[in-house]
Amino acid sequence: MTAFSFPIVGFDLDGTLFDTGGDLAAAVNVTLAGEGRALLPTEAILKMVGAGSRHMLGEALAATGGCDDALLDRLYPKLLVAYEADIARLTKPYPGALDALDQLAARGVKIALVTNKLEHLAEAMLAGLGLRSRFATVIGGDTLGVAKPDPAPIREMIARLGGGRAAFVGDSRFDVEAAHNAGIPVVLVSFGYRLDAIEALHADAVIDHFADLIPALEALPA
Repeated sequence: MTAFSFPIVGFDLDGTLFDTGGDLAAAVNVTLAGEGRALLPTEAILKMVGAGSRHMLGEALAATGGCDDALLDRLYPKLLVAYEADIARLTKPYPGALDALDQLAARGVKIALVTNKLEHLAEAMLAGLGLRSRFATVIGGDTLGVAKPDPAPIREMIARLGGGRAAFVGDSRFDVEAAHNAGIPVVLVSFGYRLDAIEALHADAVIDHFADLIPALEALPA
C-alpha cells in the first residue's frame, strides 16, 4: 500500500463523526423542565444546534418564554450537568464513520478529535461509547482557552501528533475557518448541524457519506 496523502487527519465531533442531537435535546428539555418551561420537540432543538451549547440553550429559552443573560448564566451550568449525566444514551456514530476511521488507521494515519465541546465532555462521551482508543488525541473547546474558528486547536493537533501534512473533517464554518487559517485543507460532511449554506463555506471537498472520505482526501491537491 502506498503512503497515504495525510499522516494526520482530524475530525470535529458533533454533527461530523457523531449524531449527538438526541442527547443534546434531552439535556435542553431537562433544563427547561427545571424552570417550569414547556418542553420542545427534538426536531425544533436540532435546528438550534450549530453555534455551541450555550447558544442552543439561549434559543430554547427564547422559544419558551424569553431569555436574558442572567438567566442564561444561571442555567447553562445546569444544562452541562444534565448533558454529562446521560451523554451517550442516544448518541451514535454516523453511518460509515467507524469504517472510515478503520480505513485511515489501516493506512497508518494518526486520528485526532478537535471539538468545541468541553474537553471533559468529549472524553466522557467517547468513554461512554467505548471509542476513546480510536483517537490519538482529543482537544476540546476549553483545552487551549480558544476554540474553532481560531486555528490554535488545529495547530495544536498537528504539533501533538508529530507534525506533517494534515487534513480536517468537519460540518460547519467553524471547521472550515479553523482549518484554512491553520493552512490545511478541510472536507465537509453534507449532514450535521450546520447553520450556513454549504456552498458558501468554500470547503476543499464535500462528502455525503463516509464511504466517500478516503477518495476525497486522496483527491486533494498535494
